[in-house]
Amino acid sequence: MKFLDQAKIYVRSGDGGAGCISFRREKFVEFGGPDGGDGGKGGDVIVECVDGLNTLIDYRYQQHFKGKTGTHGMGQNRGGANGDDAILKVPVGTQVFEEDNETLIADMTEVGQRIVLVRGGNGGFGNAYFKSSTNQAPRHANPGLEGQEMWIWLRLKLIADAGLVGLPNAGKSTFLAAVSRAKPKIADYPFTTLNPNLGVVEFDGESFVIADIPGLIEGAHEGAGLGDRFLGHVERTNILLHLVDGTSETIADDYHTIKEELRAYGQGLDEKPVIIALNKCDALTEDLLVTRKAELEEACGQSVMTLSGVAGINVREVLHLILKEVKAARAAEKAAEQEAEPEGWRP
Repeated sequence: MKFLDQAKIYVRSGDGGAGCISFRREKFVEFGGPDGGDGGKGGDVIVECVDGLNTLIDYRYQQHFKGKTGTHGMGQNRGGANGDDAILKVPVGTQVFEEDNETLIADMTEVGQRIVLVRGGNGGFGNAYFKSSTNQAPRHANPGLEGQEMWIWLRLKLIADAGLVGLPNAGKSTFLAAVSRAKPKIADYPFTTLNPNLGVVEFDGESFVIADIPGLIEGAHEGAGLGDRFLGHVERTNILLHLVDGTSETIADDYHTIKEELRAYGQGLDEKPVIIALNKCDALTEDLLVTRKAELEEACGQSVMTLSGVAGINVREVLHLILKEVKAARAAEKAAEQEAEPEGWRP
């Protein structure tokens, strides 16, 4: 299944059904009268967050979604049925934007969350509604109201606890494959990873999700390489693991390139807690490893982990640091939820 994280679609709610003009004409009823029923309401367009989806590929092949028109009213005071709703099922983490792709309408972060994008038109009144002591035979009814329409953008931002960033071929996919059951494509050429990958890590009786995104290069925020659009998938993470290729001759420049792209992208990515790891250390001699680790620590101003996903060197230590930050973030979120709950008696 192809990965698609952005789609533009057209939605329109259903028109309301028209009211009916009708009169009773029964053989043994002395006085007839108006008995036209009301029209039914048009269908809404609803966005629903469901489990089991991780892409917006369904909206690649269908871009128009419309609620059904309400049924018209009928004689004998029969009201029309409401039109069926059009339900857009989206994965967790989907954001809904207006046509300008900037104004946020909704952020779908929980399974079962539903929002009504556009409401269907109300049905028109039948002539029975207008009957009164001074107007006993009304001969008019209301048409149903028209539905609403709009263009919207759906943008998916994967839900993950930790994110992997680095230049192409820094070893991000190899690390993800080593710590989870994810099976990303791994090869020795740049931009092997073309789409984000998620992996669930089981460690010390806890589980958390790591997101691997395509590598960044200098100028990614201006569209170079694959651009920085995929950075949206690590916006919701609690911590970043920045992998630097230890076999590179320009380690300090490699670090600053990614740091600058995170800063240029914004959204607080450059302010998130980050673990710096010198990857592929199994391919370096001991003296060269010490030299390049010192060079990277001088460039980033913090301690650096040496790591090898292939050889399993310091993998558990890195996972321990990630889990520590994830647990702290979860505890803070839980405390915030408890504070938000209203005080008082509860059964």
